[in-house]
Amino acid sequence: MIAPKVVSRDEWVDARKELLDREKEITRLRDRVTALRRELPAVAVEKDYSFTGPAGAVRLADMFEGRRQLIVYHFMFDPAWAEGCTSCSLLVDNFGHLTHLHASDTTLAVVSRAPFTTLAAFRSRMGWRFPWYSSHGSDFNYDFHVTMDPAVAPVEYNYKDAETLAAQGLTHHLQGEAHGLSVFVRDGERILHTYSVYGRGLDPLLNTYNYLDLTPLGRQRYVNEFPHHDTYDTDAAGSHSH
Repeated sequence: MIAPKVVSRDEWVDARKELLDREKEITRLRDRVTALRRELPAVAVEKDYSFTGPAGAVRLADMFEGRRQLIVYHFMFDPAWAEGCTSCSLLVDNFGHLTHLHASDTTLAVVSRAPFTTLAAFRSRMGWRFPWYSSHGSDFNYDFHVTMDPAVAPVEYNYKDAETLAAQGLTHHLQGEAHGLSVFVRDGERILHTYSVYGRGLDPLLNTYNYLDLTPLGRQRYVNEFPHHDTYDTDAAGSHSH
C-alpha cells in the first residue's frame, strides 16, 4: 500500500471529524435496521429435525440447552470433505467466549452436514469449544438453504431462486454447500424461526475484519484466502479451500 499522507495534527483532526460524521450515520442506520430485525414476524418450525451430537441423537429443541433463543451457524462441511471450509473456520475462530450469550438466554451452536465423527475430529484439531452438531441425513440444511441440490429440494440461496442465481452469474450457489446463520426462539413448546442471513450478511461476525478495517493496511485478504489457523507456518497456508 501507499503510506498514509502525513499532515499536521490540526489537519488530521479535521479529517477525523469528517469521518466521524460518516461513522455516526452508519451507527444510526444500523440501530434502525436492528430494530426492524427484531420486529420481523416468525415462522413455526413444523419438522422434527434430528441431529447427532456428542451424546448421540438430539432434536432442535435440545440444542437450545434450556435457553430461550438459539443461534445456529451453518458451517460448510460436505460429508466428502476431510476438513471444514476455511472461510467458515475463520468466522468461528471469532466466536469468543459464549458466557455472555448464555447469560442473555441465548445459545450459539454450529451445524454441518458432515458426519459427527468428522466434525468432532476437526473441532478437536482446531481447539474449538462451541457445540457442533451434524445434520447428516436430515432435511435441515436443504430447508434452510445452505445445501443446494435440485434433486433434493428447490435451489435457493440468499432469497434468490435458481433462475435468479443463474441470471446473476451466481452459478456457484446452484450446487453444494454454502454458509449462513439462522435464529430460533422458543414460545412454550413451539420453536419459531425468526431470521436467516447468508453471504456477506455475516461480515459483522468477522472480528478479524472489524479490527483490520480500523487500520491503514485494511483486510489484505479475501475471506477465502485465510488458511486454517493451525497452518500459517506450513505450506498449506499458501492455499485455500471451499
